Amino acid sequence: MSLIKHHIGGIAVDSPDRHADVFDPATGAVTRRVALASVDDVRTAVDAAQAAFPGWAATTPLNRARVMFRFKELLERNAGDLAAIITSEHGKVLSDARGEVTRGLEVVEFACGIPHLVKGEHSMNVGRDVDSWTEYAPLGVVAGITPFNFPAMVPLWMFPVAIACGNTFVLKPSERDPSAANFMADLLKQAGLPDGVFNVVHGDKVAVDALLDEPRVQAISFVGSTPIAEYIYARGSANGKRVQALGGAKNHMVVLPDADLDGAVSALLGAGYGSAGERCMAISVAVCVGDATADALVAKLAPKVAALKIGPGYLDPEMGPLVTGAHRDKVRSYVDAGVAEGATLVVDGRGHAVDGHGDGFFLGGCLFDRVTPEMTIYREEIFGPVLCVVRVPDFDTALRLVNEHEYGNGTAIFTRDGGAAREFAHRVQAGMVGVNVPIPVPMAFHSFGGWKRSIFGPLHVHGPDGVRFYTRLKTITARWPETHHAEFVMPTMK
Repeated sequence: MSLIKHHIGGIAVDSPDRHADVFDPATGAVTRRVALASVDDVRTAVDAAQAAFPGWAATTPLNRARVMFRFKELLERNAGDLAAIITSEHGKVLSDARGEVTRGLEVVEFACGIPHLVKGEHSMNVGRDVDSWTEYAPLGVVAGITPFNFPAMVPLWMFPVAIACGNTFVLKPSERDPSAANFMADLLKQAGLPDGVFNVVHGDKVAVDALLDEPRVQAISFVGSTPIAEYIYARGSANGKRVQALGGAKNHMVVLPDADLDGAVSALLGAGYGSAGERCMAISVAVCVGDATADALVAKLAPKVAALKIGPGYLDPEMGPLVTGAHRDKVRSYVDAGVAEGATLVVDGRGHAVDGHGDGFFLGGCLFDRVTPEMTIYREEIFGPVLCVVRVPDFDTALRLVNEHEYGNGTAIFTRDGGAAREFAHRVQAGMVGVNVPIPVPMAFHSFGGWKRSIFGPLHVHGPDGVRFYTRLKTITARWPETHHAEFVMPTMK
């Protein structure tokens, strides 16, 4: 059984005292072991990053971009292998894993433009013979703490921009599916990235707290659940770090009576059950305006949910297993709670079995109707293949329902009415909005992030906000006087 080690200073490093199991979710079998970092291991990784920082920061943006271009080419060439690694440890189907790699690759492409992104601004003659200009300086050592559901894409949202800006990086991926991080570290090394610029430490809360408390780490990026995001933000900020902490979601899709119902059903099937619902942008609530809309939607959707092709991800069915047995059991407990609280379970996937994979972490698609805002399955993030249908009488009630939820990550509206769509997009309290688009994840040249308790910190991930997060702005004002004399008053630009 292979051991997944840390990647520190360009070499593999073990933590001999602590290891954890890594599972194949399709079979339930332990396939690998992963080292769990100690505080000393994290310190060693930061040592390597700190030592590499001066040389990398002094590297011109153009030459940093050239490393990113080589990394992009290697990532494209090895995308199939990386997708297979993701499927083997996360469980998502191969086509979805390939899509994850593609969306991460888009951020690498964005980072290749770093000479333009950090070039600053210049103003001549802000005063007589006085010029002023801005520069973007890297922070130093920065870190990313990333979730299990996107073991390649979410790290790729962070480190390409951070490294292209001149920082060095320490990545703490999820210990549930750690191999993708090491694979990308190897590609970066092949691309010519100097040792120590990118480091990977595997681990649990010990490693997380060590990064949060390490004074040389200047900034922390995080994606995960809201309770942990709030913890990361509070502890990191208390230690004087920049923090962007993206939390949970309860993404609503509002379906108006005039919507293309077949299109809405197809959108819900993919957005609610793709990747077994283990997406922060998954649609978990369908808000139907009017009983007639709800009746028609449930009638069309239910047989499709019941007929989902479920199996091992490497066979590329429509839905694979959940990431661990413990998580599958937690999702199943939410379904139990929904039944107990009075929701109508239209499709029950709790008993779903996959031939030959009885020990795999499978759960069938579940569909609830007549869910109310007081129910646990409406209020909490389930993070599994469970979709709730909520019935409301009108547009204003649907909008109020979305706005009153504590999460504000993403939302969507399906309608043919341009005025209703425009009003919804303007008034809804969410960071990402789709109009007849169920999962409105921005392209890399925009920024990803939510509102309310879906994010802690002022800046979103990748895109322009990513550059702002990983750099400090410096403004320089200069005059070249012909004579030297002291000034004892507040300088003014005359």
